[in-house]
Amino acid sequence: MKPFSLHRHNRSADEPVNSPGHDTVAVENRAGTDAKNGTNETLSWGARTDIGLVRTHNEDSFLVQPPVFAVCDGMGGHAAGEVASSIAVETIGKRAPLHADDVLLGAAVEAANAEVIEGARAGKGKPGMGCTASCVHIEKNKMAIAHVGDSRIYLLHAGTLVRLTHDHSYVEELVDAGEITADEARVHPSRSIITRALGSDPDMYADHFTLEVTTGDRIIICSDGLSSMVEDSEIEAVAVSSATPHAAADNLVAAALEGGGHDNVTVVVVDVLDDGVVEAHRQLRRRKLLSALILALVILAIMTAFGAIYINSSWYLGNNNGTVGIYQGINEHFLGIPLSHLEEATSVSITDLPMNTQESLKRGLPAASENEARKTVESYRDQINSDKSSAAVAADRSTAGIDGSQATSQSDQAPGTPAVPAPSLVRGDNEAGE
Repeated sequence: MKPFSLHRHNRSADEPVNSPGHDTVAVENRAGTDAKNGTNETLSWGARTDIGLVRTHNEDSFLVQPPVFAVCDGMGGHAAGEVASSIAVETIGKRAPLHADDVLLGAAVEAANAEVIEGARAGKGKPGMGCTASCVHIEKNKMAIAHVGDSRIYLLHAGTLVRLTHDHSYVEELVDAGEITADEARVHPSRSIITRALGSDPDMYADHFTLEVTTGDRIIICSDGLSSMVEDSEIEAVAVSSATPHAAADNLVAAALEGGGHDNVTVVVVDVLDDGVVEAHRQLRRRKLLSALILALVILAIMTAFGAIYINSSWYLGNNNGTVGIYQGINEHFLGIPLSHLEEATSVSITDLPMNTQESLKRGLPAASENEARKTVESYRDQINSDKSSAAVAADRSTAGIDGSQATSQSDQAPGTPAVPAPSLVRGDNEAGE
């Protein structure tokens, strides 16, 4: 095995770097390697596959089709394993659901199984070829997972690495039975025996489930070329210390090569940049505010409608430039807008009414209806006319009384005779004379 030179990647001044003490093996320019990386608004990713140090060809394939990512590890020897894995990733990419639905993602893996079997039957590749399949669909804070074989999916959350998938292998069954440890399984002579894979059984089914992810989580999908060469504790250390998904993928591949590189190694690393929770809360607040606004508008509309009904059904008598006017509405203003209008002007003068009635008219004298308002005006008119008639009669009587006494006095006297004093005065004079 030839030694590897350690190096630091040539990076721009503003690009994140690995933490100190974590220089890695150069993996960029090796033969039989491929890499992809990128980012969008919610995810950032990096992927690398390497032929390893022992194999003569690379049977691994990976899918980077955000938000869908997958690793397929081929089996079946030269010109077969790589065919199976390439058929699988192509089918998964075509059949992947639009949303993070683990049932549909599992169905895509099962469809890939059928395509691998059909490919072998049609002479594309070799009979008996197969592959593993581990894939994820990340949508905001939801991640759907579908898995078959011994490739793995890890989640790095808050600095702690958790394995999410269960190996479909003979040694994993031994570990589950408590016969060997996980560390012993990594070097067990039967570790390559797979109990479930694509391409062998038409009735094969995929494990599938869904879990939540949060902003800052890092997802690692890898072939057993990594997990068989590097312990989970070291995978965690490398993943934590790598600044970017691209660097993490490179560093993990380098760690597998440093560990022996006995198999092809493929690693896909995905960082969750935005799980959508903040935006969801913001939208929820917006919906609540909008609902409150709509409710307020509805209440205001109802109040306005009732107010309009009340105003239109209200009547009062008021002062219309010195005469009694019949008004519809109420004698108030809202924002400078009068809440009533003159319905009818009358000839009844305000000054002809009693003072207390005049004061009531200045404030607005409510009426139960338009008809009642008209009746009140008519009663005012009748009262004024009655008062005027009574005053005229009294005035006529007063004038008639004075003129009649004078006429009687003058008619009792002979023409040309001086007027005789009033009887009281005559009697007084007589009494005085006596």
